[in-house]
Amino acid sequence: MTEMKNDQIRQGVRDNYKKVALKNIDTNSCCTPSCCTPDENQNISVKGISQKMGYTTEELTSIPNGANMGLGCGNPQAIAALKEGETVVDLGSGGGFDCFLAAPKVGSNGKVIGVDMTPEMISKARKNAEKPQFKHVEFRLGEIENLPVADRSVDVIMSNCVINLSPNKLRVFEEAYRVLKDGGRLAISDVILTTTLPIDMKQNMALYSGCIAGASPIEELQAYLQEAGFKNIQITPKDESKEFIKEWAPEHRVEEYIVSAIIQAEK
Repeated sequence: MTEMKNDQIRQGVRDNYKKVALKNIDTNSCCTPSCCTPDENQNISVKGISQKMGYTTEELTSIPNGANMGLGCGNPQAIAALKEGETVVDLGSGGGFDCFLAAPKVGSNGKVIGVDMTPEMISKARKNAEKPQFKHVEFRLGEIENLPVADRSVDVIMSNCVINLSPNKLRVFEEAYRVLKDGGRLAISDVILTTTLPIDMKQNMALYSGCIAGASPIEELQAYLQEAGFKNIQITPKDESKEFIKEWAPEHRVEEYIVSAIIQAEK
């Protein structure tokens, strides 16, 4: 892809997330049948979507109202094994959902940083973070390919169905490697390709913004992670995710091409 094409993709994704952020979405209803694409004709329970992705009722009731917008394709919290005092960065933090879940796990001696390239999402997340228990949570405007985070300052990087949206995934992993401390780790939920996408789907901007057309096969992601310097790489497909993925774009039968996966690696 050329840089012009890459910029077009970024702008298309940013415009999509702006629409999602500006919708009046609460924790009980949602208009997002896919992980990323709003559909005004849908009215889906955010709680129901999130439970399918692996979040517990306790987790879903512990966060600020409006932080959970039904975006994602898994639960990176389940694999992050966060510890007291750790510093965590969430790539593509949206309304702050996973950041707020991470906050009590790292405690007041830890730190949680959400990074998102959409100003409207950052504003929404910062408003959600105004409660006293989230003083150690902050949100920074920036691209995940160019993280506004210092070298070797982070213990864990999380992300939930966002890296597939980047047109330069190698750069994302290089940046993740840069900001992680030695021994730091990745805890990522994302989608992967299980077979080749038809060309018309691959070139469909709506499907790209919808976390479908930008997915990569396991072998490609492994190569990116290795080139970035990561070790102990594990990419585990979650076949059960097809149950909610099939709702993202039923007319395209996307569950035949992609599946959610857990991506783990260490620096």
